[in-house]
Amino acid sequence: MARILIAGCGYIGAAAADLFHAAGWEVEGWTHSAESATRLQSKPYPLRAVDITDAESVRKAAADFAVVIHCASSSGGGAENYRRLYLEGARHLLRELKPLRLVYTSSTSVYAQIDGEWVDETSPAEPQHETGQILRQTEELITQKGGLVVRLAGIYGPGRSALLRKFLSGEARLENGGGRYQNQAHRDDIAAGLFHLASLPDNPGIVNLADNQPFTQLHCYAWLAKKLNRPLPAEFALTGERKRGTSNKRVSNRKLRALGWTPRFPNFQVGMENSVLPAYPALGA
Repeated sequence: MARILIAGCGYIGAAAADLFHAAGWEVEGWTHSAESATRLQSKPYPLRAVDITDAESVRKAAADFAVVIHCASSSGGGAENYRRLYLEGARHLLRELKPLRLVYTSSTSVYAQIDGEWVDETSPAEPQHETGQILRQTEELITQKGGLVVRLAGIYGPGRSALLRKFLSGEARLENGGGRYQNQAHRDDIAAGLFHLASLPDNPGIVNLADNQPFTQLHCYAWLAKKLNRPLPAEFALTGERKRGTSNKRVSNRKLRALGWTPRFPNFQVGMENSVLPAYPALGA
């Protein structure tokens, strides 16, 4: 079976690496720090601390990989951090490893549409913020080199949900009535999607990875309020621009489903009930 590198063996990367290993692939995982590699040392495949933002580190760790998945996460940070990790990191992986296929996990935040319309891979992707523009530059680099771009919706799963965290902490607010759409994807569906795409004989280019049912902010918080028997968040009028921009769109996953992928968690409610709420730390589970 082919040899694969998971560059960024974190929340998404480790779940994907587990799938590839279980299927018989020869897996190697890279983490940014030695501490992260040590934390994952019980995994049945090798893990190394390699800083992909440093060309020399990548060169020293280079080996023959048929597939490389660049799914490192910035954990926030500004434009310079994005440029080093995503754009420069992709350049280093392409130049030093020369894989047969490079898979890059981008973000659906590159779609800047604001009217709640459906967007797919043919829709304009013209982000207004510099961080989003760097993601697009990285996408262009990857596709020019024959790689595959996977645009991920908002990530949630066991132990992680930004929407649930804000709801429980009291940070959540209904912006201008709560009509803005949310697009989500469960960690396990993302991992399964990466496994499926890396296994395809042909490269589909750019693919959205989101669940089947976008939902409004009001729909989300009303469901959580009823489910957890808590009050609905307060409303407020947003007059400026949100930190992550004011985009409002519904992301279509039709292309990926046509390629044979089916989400285990088709919407946020199913994922919450069956995977997240039963073990979410803040709920005392």
